Amino acid sequence: MNDRPTGSHEARIADLERRVRLLENSAAPEESPASASPGAAGSIGYQGTVSLSGTVSWTIEYDAAATLGLDGSAIAAVLDALGNPARLAIVRTLLRGPATAGELQEATALSSPGRLYHHLRTLSAAHVVEQQSRNRYHIPPAKVVPLLVLSLAAADVAEQL
Repeated sequence: MNDRPTGSHEARIADLERRVRLLENSAAPEESPASASPGAAGSIGYQGTVSLSGTVSWTIEYDAAATLGLDGSAIAAVLDALGNPARLAIVRTLLRGPATAGELQEATALSSPGRLYHHLRTLSAAHVVEQQSRNRYHIPPAKVVPLLVLSLAAADVAEQL
């Protein structure tokens, strides 16, 4: 199995950076649990290989304490965008593959094109959905696994697993 992310250069760079961090950490001497060095809080990560609309592999590991310092407004924008049932339905549809506005409106049972475009603008502003062409939308390959992980994590927090 290929552990490299497929898709964007950003995904490949992120994977290479992760691999370098792992190699650097494996070469470092063992530290005591009381150490105050970066990473002392542990790490958080996720990985997956998904074949819904093409195959995407993704692995990320991040310092647990540094996670708490990430841009809260950007995180809130993504969570807010996904927190609406209609927008979540759009994302779930697009995770299966690109779709036209008409296909999205039908799949999500939205009453008007205006409502659909309102939701698509919110998802686009949060960098969740991209417009492929004039009337066709998709989820960038590098976002497939993270979006599925968000869904799984939300189900876990909601005690649905």
